[in-house]
Amino acid sequence: MSARRAAVRAGAAVLLAGAPVCLLSPAASASPPGAVPGGTARGDTVAFTIRDPRITESSGLAASALHKGVVYTHNDSGGVPKVYALGPGGQVVAVLTLAGAQARDWEAMAIGRDGRGRPAIFVADIGDNLGGAWPYVTVYRIPEPARLRSQTLQATRFRMRYEDGPRNAETMMINPRTNRLYVASKLFGGKVYEAPARLRTGGLNVLRKVGDAPAIATDGAFAPDGRTCVIRTYFGARLYKVGADGRPGGSSKSIDLPTQVQGESVTYTPDGRSLLVGSEGTKQPVYRVPLPEEALPSPSPGPKNAGAAEDAGSGHRDATNTRVGLFLALAIAAAVGYGLLRRRG
Repeated sequence: MSARRAAVRAGAAVLLAGAPVCLLSPAASASPPGAVPGGTARGDTVAFTIRDPRITESSGLAASALHKGVVYTHNDSGGVPKVYALGPGGQVVAVLTLAGAQARDWEAMAIGRDGRGRPAIFVADIGDNLGGAWPYVTVYRIPEPARLRSQTLQATRFRMRYEDGPRNAETMMINPRTNRLYVASKLFGGKVYEAPARLRTGGLNVLRKVGDAPAIATDGAFAPDGRTCVIRTYFGARLYKVGADGRPGGSSKSIDLPTQVQGESVTYTPDGRSLLVGSEGTKQPVYRVPLPEEALPSPSPGPKNAGAAEDAGSGHRDATNTRVGLFLALAIAAAVGYGLLRRRG
């Protein structure tokens, strides 16, 4: 991270808090094992810690669609075009290298689908620390491999420009219901931008304003069921209901996050009941933050319906058995009656 970048973030901290704020160093933020600064009362826990020396600026998180317990991450600016697959303990289980991609200023990632509906990993090269120096930004897509091993995958490139001119951004989200991509700008007066429904690899895809975003937005994600989404900052997060049009909107709710060195990543857990939030820096923990009740996914009606179906089936079988028994009884009675008549004859 450059000195200019650090200064900008420190200034943002002071302005947002309304009082002098100290950005903690890794040493200052160290906690006893199992402790969660600012989050123990809410039930936050450490999901895992990223200890791999290759990951020094984890700037995005995305829970795998194919591999249970796997979470993807990547480094920030100045890195190499690689995505790291982390196992349940935070260890690197595979490294995915993106052929044909550059890592100018990677800031976010999300799981979506490719043109054939298969799970895919999207990585957003959307950072612009000079506040408008880049005429367009780029999002790369690679297929999520069915077999998780270190490999090189050809990246599909989508170039994008904002309808109202270049800007800095660190948030990219994909609605799982529509597979539509959204970007939130970072600085004060932040906006949410919507990409075209169908991205094209030739020319530029125009990002159009569709809503507001919190100041100093550093990442965001949609819930697995698409009902809500969250946009985080260095200091907390906002939870939004998703409208019928698939866009973040309607009411929002503030969510407290644990104290982090430089919180820049967030994703939902696959069950949609918690957030995973991470930070840049070495040996940083990724916290699991429970979601409020109103954001939890609706209970699956499967077991109840299955039981009802089973009861209905059982009732149907009982009724059928009763009819069969009655028919057999009548048949036996008829046969006996017929035999008696023949004897009398």
